[in-house]
Amino acid sequence: MPKKILVSNYSVNSLLALLFLRSMSERLNSIKTASLLDINLSQATAVVNLLAEGGTVPFIARYRKELTGGLDEVQIAKVRDEMERLQTLDKRRETILASIEEQGKLTEELKTEIENAETLSKLEDIYLPYKPKRRTKATIAREKGLGPLAELIFNQGDIDVEAEAAKYVDTEKQVADTTDALNGARDIIAEWINENAAAREKLRHLFKEKATIKSRVLRGKEEAGEKFKDYFDWEEKLSAAPSHRILAMRRGENEGILSFDISPDADDALDLLEALFVKSNNETTPLVKEAIAYSYNKMLQLSIETEMRLLTKQSADEKAITVFADNLRELLLASPLGQKSILAVDPGFRTGCKIVALNKQGKLLANSVIYPHEPQRNKREAESVVLDFIAKYKLEAIAIGNGTAGRETEDFIRSLKTIPKDVITVMVNESGASIYSASELAREEFPDEDLTVRGAVSIGRRLADPLAELVKLDAKSIGVGQYQHDVDQPMLKRKLDEVVESCVNAVGVEVNTASKQLLTYVSGLGLQLAHNIVEYRNENGAFKSKKDLMKVPRMGEKAFEQAAGFLRIVNASNPLDSSAVHPESYSIVEKMATDLNCNIQDLIQQKELRKQIDTKKYVTDKVGLPTLTDILKELEKPGRDPRKTFEAFKFTDGVNSIDDLREGMKLPGIVTNVTNFGAFVDIGVHQDGLVHISQLSNTFVDDPNKVVKVQQTVMVTVAEVDVKRKRIALSMKDNPQASQQNNKQTKKEATDTTTDWQKKLAALKSKL
Repeated sequence: MPKKILVSNYSVNSLLALLFLRSMSERLNSIKTASLLDINLSQATAVVNLLAEGGTVPFIARYRKELTGGLDEVQIAKVRDEMERLQTLDKRRETILASIEEQGKLTEELKTEIENAETLSKLEDIYLPYKPKRRTKATIAREKGLGPLAELIFNQGDIDVEAEAAKYVDTEKQVADTTDALNGARDIIAEWINENAAAREKLRHLFKEKATIKSRVLRGKEEAGEKFKDYFDWEEKLSAAPSHRILAMRRGENEGILSFDISPDADDALDLLEALFVKSNNETTPLVKEAIAYSYNKMLQLSIETEMRLLTKQSADEKAITVFADNLRELLLASPLGQKSILAVDPGFRTGCKIVALNKQGKLLANSVIYPHEPQRNKREAESVVLDFIAKYKLEAIAIGNGTAGRETEDFIRSLKTIPKDVITVMVNESGASIYSASELAREEFPDEDLTVRGAVSIGRRLADPLAELVKLDAKSIGVGQYQHDVDQPMLKRKLDEVVESCVNAVGVEVNTASKQLLTYVSGLGLQLAHNIVEYRNENGAFKSKKDLMKVPRMGEKAFEQAAGFLRIVNASNPLDSSAVHPESYSIVEKMATDLNCNIQDLIQQKELRKQIDTKKYVTDKVGLPTLTDILKELEKPGRDPRKTFEAFKFTDGVNSIDDLREGMKLPGIVTNVTNFGAFVDIGVHQDGLVHISQLSNTFVDDPNKVVKVQQTVMVTVAEVDVKRKRIALSMKDNPQASQQNNKQTKKEATDTTTDWQKKLAALKSKL
């Protein structure tokens, strides 16, 4: 087993050198708080080198397994993120060193301490005493000459405090009496305590372990802040507070409804500081304790709380963004219907239902409007138009948007008995379709069509290939995730872009039909090259081979290397061009075919021939068994789609609105969103229901993602319906009513136990 190493605390410039020059024991002993990545020395070195050479995460994970030892995209991305974090840390380190040196206070010992700082907070703690600051009470006290008195008291020798303080009374320096002198000394000592790195680190730990987060409603905001009612008087341990509650409290504070604070028990904090700084028991002790309390109450508490606010915000952001990213991945990798001719319907009541016919490639063939519903209902004409479209354009599926009038339109379509039985009808989640229809991209694609036609086209294409259509949208408009507008927006965008890139490259892209937006996410391409590929294709016709891509303007060898394996050219003269085999490995496959006295197509079509291949014969210093194994898998099913096979889903007939729901109903549904507190499920009534985390399973669930995924079909039971507030509570337990009763009993028992302990504690305190 190779040793694990820590790679999270060195800059990108020095990382390689440190990997080789620092001993493993030195690194492990000196870095206490770094993230442990499950990689060995050669893997870390390979990733750093490949990233530095311009390699993308998908390319490195898929085509450089020999070098990385088979690291996946998540591990590679972690190394990349650590490198970037370290660059930021080193930039700050350089700034701090320059600042202290300019002050003439940089000693070798201090320089070493700064260079060995492992985290930004540690670095800032070291810098704090040297950081230029506004004029403080301690500054004024030093100007009055009270520094020596503060030092004398802080050393805590056996002295006559009043007598020593009297020596510093000086009306010219505005030290009127010994009280003034001692107060000034206290201010200086308090600042020393505030700037002590060990004290700040211990307080951070105390806050993380024992702090409580409390939220309160601001006076007069009760009615306006109804949505934050749960947090009007909320208190819980910070370490146990889930990300969604922290984000909710922060949103309430930002909207001027709530106030919240983070702090441990003040006595615990003062005990910690006194243990650090009180060294004796004499006349100086009360003064030192007073300085400690002053430092904590006026400086440290606020400073560390601010850090905790930032830290918890970052942590909550990361968790919320992870939830969003996981949901987006499931949505993008939803099962595609495939290349089918489709009738797509954008439903509506007053304005009618826009219908479009799309061919197998998603091209718009025709459009019309039907009125199967009131107030302009003409069911007979609507039926005639639908049946005419199906017959004329040989349509194989019907996609209906799940927005307003969606279920009613589905009922209408399913009522048409003359529709061929092999034509399937599917409800499609249309979240974001209206945004696409009004976008510049949609106007560019359909300049002569209105918004409803564009929206209907998007609905149909989503059924055929969700990934290809959803990449045209800003991921934030798709409707998955939680508190997406409250989290760090650049961090969110980057993570979601990475998810889209990962999904696109995992599936592969047909270069002759892909949109510019889809090509943009292919490894190594980007917006400009994607645009150039489409332009070249439009001007010169379809690409006949992957080699032809080198004719595209600005397509260099590096970009081709990164992208080629993820691109597909169906019906190319070389069958490998339609597969995920990288062109750099074509010669290996050709050698395999030659050795078996056959051609490449024979290898693909004949399993018995592939069984005769001895992969060890083709191992070289650059190509190992991981790549050869991938090649054989690809020959077995060239260009295989990793997505699951499509299965049509149908909601319960007759349950079209929230008014149709009754407690105890068992209904099929589709998971539309997963959050930290549960999952939202579409049961076909235009309002998603919530399966709270406590109702996801008969057993305890700590993470909803372990139980459900976006686009998963589930069976739920209606537990509660609030028509007025449009809220639906669902359960995935066997007996939700019994479960609710059990939960109430459990809560009651917990409350009774807590009350009992509180009484015992109160009695004990009274005795003390």
